[in-house]
Amino acid sequence: MIRLLPLVALLLVAAPLAARESLGVYESWAAFKDAAPARCYAIAKAQGRPAAPAYATVSHWPDRKVRGAVHLVLSRDVIAKGAVRLAVGDKRFTLVAKGRNAWATDARQDAAIIAALRSAARMSVSANSAKGGTFTDRYVLTGAATAIDAATVGCARPR
Repeated sequence: MIRLLPLVALLLVAAPLAARESLGVYESWAAFKDAAPARCYAIAKAQGRPAAPAYATVSHWPDRKVRGAVHLVLSRDVIAKGAVRLAVGDKRFTLVAKGRNAWATDARQDAAIIAALRSAARMSVSANSAKGGTFTDRYVLTGAATAIDAATVGCARPR
């Protein structure tokens, strides 16, 4: 239960509770559904004490016909045109970034990242900070597959 407190605190700050339906908490990941705009997502907070709240999401936007979009909010701003490196188990990916946000380059990379999330125990994202130096945000993937599945099912249901 203590491990979930930082995740719950992040979610309370992230958006109003009235607009959010919990689809479940699964170890270090949780899944939610928003009514307007329609969106379901799995979310996890970075481990440790990053400089600013950092989290990872896998989202579905049914009205936009988007399924499985990977998005990371980093703990620091990334240097302009800097590489963001995502490591999921033994798989490596280079992400697109702007400010503190990072995304997969396309839907094919989203799918590859999600496949890796399902079979790995840990994930890390590293980049060069806009203020100098490098940083790494780390995640535990226990519960990720179940939370991703809950978000997928949550947006598959008719409204």
